Amino acid sequence: MINFQYARANDVADAVRMIAAEPSAKFIAGGTNLIDLMKEDVERPSRLIDISRLPLNTIEQTADGGLRIGALVPNSDLAHHPLVEQRYPLLSSAILAGASAQLRNMASTGGNLLQRTRCAYFYDTVTPCNKREPGSGCSAIDGVNRIHAILGTSEACIATHPSDMCVALAALDARVRVTGPAGERVMAFNDFHRLPGNTPQTDTNLLPDEIVIAVELPAQGFAENYSYLKIRDRLSYAFALVSIAAALELEGDTIKQARLALGGVAHKPWRDTAAEAALRGQAPNAVNFGRAADLLLRDARGYEHNAFKIDLARRGIVRTLTQAAQATPQSQSVKKIR
Repeated sequence: MINFQYARANDVADAVRMIAAEPSAKFIAGGTNLIDLMKEDVERPSRLIDISRLPLNTIEQTADGGLRIGALVPNSDLAHHPLVEQRYPLLSSAILAGASAQLRNMASTGGNLLQRTRCAYFYDTVTPCNKREPGSGCSAIDGVNRIHAILGTSEACIATHPSDMCVALAALDARVRVTGPAGERVMAFNDFHRLPGNTPQTDTNLLPDEIVIAVELPAQGFAENYSYLKIRDRLSYAFALVSIAAALELEGDTIKQARLALGGVAHKPWRDTAAEAALRGQAPNAVNFGRAADLLLRDARGYEHNAFKIDLARRGIVRTLTQAAQATPQSQSVKKIR
């Protein structure tokens, strides 16, 4: 039994004061990941700070035509919100590809960003894991590493980030708004999560005394030409081997703008602006999509059990970009096959 204290924050400022005073405490909202980690003895917080009643559960339009999503908006509410379905269907598709309906009802937007890897060695407290115990080693590198990373790895860690929602947010060029004792600040989504390097125990650039308060989307939502493809071992309730979020803005027979992000392949959602730039001004065809895939995967490295992911990702990128170009997103393609 893990002994911990419980407290409920009255407002955001109260939550910040509590976490600043007790760095070993953890925020809890839906608890869909944290409770599992506590059950497995991976996380042992001294106190749980309940933030579930803070006023961070609204979705609002911003002055620049974008959308501000409160950190406590449940995943299910976000996926089915009319403005998200109409203007950011890529995000809705990605959320609905993740977890189960019951978990989506509980999981929060901020919690989704902060969920930790599902690497089996991270959860197994009898095996070495640098994310769990820095300096102990990475059991996955020479172990069973079929689900592990092929991009951005280090000798310290080859774990992957598990989120579907975050892959879409990366492609949509979202921003993360946080606050702490020093006040509010905004991070580009690509700067929020970290690659493992020599400190794989640190998943994000969120400071220990800060809290996520919102995710902000720009006005451009790529509502016409988009697709989210999730490749997994079974049809539902499984984490991605490879996932692809693709979005295009077309001008006649030419790509005016492209967005491309991968999940299941790195310690963070993987977006490479060089691959996107290579598509601008090009025709939306398989040859050009293949070149973009090769550029995005140029530094990919497979391990004993997961080298197949490189070719799987390449073929998935071409397929997803093709679906986006044809305005036949994956969910619609599946319905047509049926």
